[in-house]
Amino acid sequence: MKKPRYSTNLTKAQWKLIKPMLPKEPIGRPPRHQHATLNALWFVAVTGVQWRLLPREFPPWQTVYYHFRRFCRLGHWKRIHHILRALVRAKMNRHKHPTAGCLDSQSIKTTAVAGVRGFDNGKKVKGRKRHLLCDTQGLALALVVTPANVSDSQGARRVCQKMGRRRGVTKKLRRIWVDAGYKEGAIQWCQQQRGVVLEVVVKDKEHSGFVLQKRRWVIERTFSWLSAHRRLARDYEGCVAHSEAMIWIALSRILLKRLA
Repeated sequence: MKKPRYSTNLTKAQWKLIKPMLPKEPIGRPPRHQHATLNALWFVAVTGVQWRLLPREFPPWQTVYYHFRRFCRLGHWKRIHHILRALVRAKMNRHKHPTAGCLDSQSIKTTAVAGVRGFDNGKKVKGRKRHLLCDTQGLALALVVTPANVSDSQGARRVCQKMGRRRGVTKKLRRIWVDAGYKEGAIQWCQQQRGVVLEVVVKDKEHSGFVLQKRRWVIERTFSWLSAHRRLARDYEGCVAHSEAMIWIALSRILLKRLA
């Protein structure tokens, strides 16, 4: 019987684009089922299915989970995403290193799976918080997942610390727009330690209710892109590193659909 094709599967053009980005084994024969393994990971991210309940059309769930953990440990998901992001920006006639961005956080509930978590008293959410830095087009640059009780200001410091000294993809970043939840101490710290200006976007008091805020709406749109993936509607991962990896997978899928 012919295997069913899922809407989450990679197309031939997408596979041709992402195949050179996959890591190669230093010794031995090339790994098998790379294409099918990526299809399985895309399927997990979109549908939210448990590892052990993967359909039979995919490789065994142990194989898929092994490659997921291996890529996560070596940082390949983040690297693949940044390569795709540079290609998308080049397609938009923009430099691969942005000079401005937007920073915000999203509190997400966790499940009964063991792992670090906290309580966000502002959002009344028990779980974890995603601190995401994106460029002016809503494409992710840096990501930190923390317990929900970590404040936005502390999260901003962790994001800036994760940039590193060389700062990689954020080496030209000079200005970041944030909301009023970020305190003055964190703003000064980021400017002194990393040379990045955190500019607070103040809501217009003349308008009541929901109003799109200038510069900041792009990151809210990025969070909505993530929420379209059922695996990310809640944090099902026991390890924080796995939570970040699943977000990079979802964002890479979005970029790959733009390119092919």
